[in-house]
Amino acid sequence: MKSGKKLNMLVGALLAGVIIAALTAATPSRSQEAADDPLPSWHNGPTKQAILGFVRQVTDKSGPQYVKPAERIAAFDDGGTLWTEWPIHVNHIQVVFARQRIKEMTQKHEDWKYRQPFKAILENDDKELAIRLKNLWNVMDLLRETHGGMTVDEFSATVRAFLATAKHPKYKVPYTQVAYVPMLELLALLRANEFKIFIVTGSGTDFIRELSEEVYGIPRENVIGSGPEYEYKETPKGGYLARKLNIDTFNLRTAKAENIQLHIGRRPILVAGNTDGDLAMMGLAAGGKNPFLNLLLRHDDAEREFAYEDETEKAIEAARSRAWTIISMKNDFKVVFAFQKKK
Repeated sequence: MKSGKKLNMLVGALLAGVIIAALTAATPSRSQEAADDPLPSWHNGPTKQAILGFVRQVTDKSGPQYVKPAERIAAFDDGGTLWTEWPIHVNHIQVVFARQRIKEMTQKHEDWKYRQPFKAILENDDKELAIRLKNLWNVMDLLRETHGGMTVDEFSATVRAFLATAKHPKYKVPYTQVAYVPMLELLALLRANEFKIFIVTGSGTDFIRELSEEVYGIPRENVIGSGPEYEYKETPKGGYLARKLNIDTFNLRTAKAENIQLHIGRRPILVAGNTDGDLAMMGLAAGGKNPFLNLLLRHDDAEREFAYEDETEKAIEAARSRAWTIISMKNDFKVVFAFQKKK
């Protein structure tokens, strides 16, 4: 081959390489596109844009809505907001835990065969149990018997053992896998933008602490929930805490707002919940001087999760009248659970 032809081929190859490189640089890869979108499991609609717009506004130092990192407090309800809990009186994780404990302890409590809600649990009567647990006193009895009388360390070990084997009755996967993927992405987005994230739940503080870091990436000290009275006891080697039978606080409704002040001392600027029980902490966010974003998750997806509106009437009315952001699981979530993505 003559030297001229060789030179032309070499130049052509170089030009082709330049063109390919330019096209590659101009066209982002799928991984780059995913990196540019912190909420890939959300449909690109008003809800997603409201979240992204709010985060941009409060983190833009040159903008009028800027909020200092110390004041970027986010408060999330847990059951029904970060993961599935329905039916709440039967499949809620702490009810499932209590049911298992009742069956393990029944030989020491013959009277449970005749007392509610224990009788319904021992007979596997979910319908009767759901009715009985609508009564707060029955809930308190159940928690006293199954959660009290142990040291804090013993209770933690019992919960961890339960989490290692317990599976959701509908999805047949561990409870640690029924967190909502879009909400996990939201938590990651907030962490990346220097938000301090707290779980503010009606569930037991000590119980949720055993999964908050693994499932949500939220430190156990950032869990605010219901809890018993504690008693400090001494041993020759040191001390320990025991969980007493009495319930010290139920972190429900207005108590959520009150305990945010008690444990955090700052108003949240982002609150996410799913029922009327979350209205007080949403109101707390709305009443502050900083910009805020309230997110109300509606369970309207019977195919992928559940469709229900129990105890949501006031929350929906407030969200609509005050222009808070309503999340539709059916319309805003591309995917609900990680295990559904694999199918």
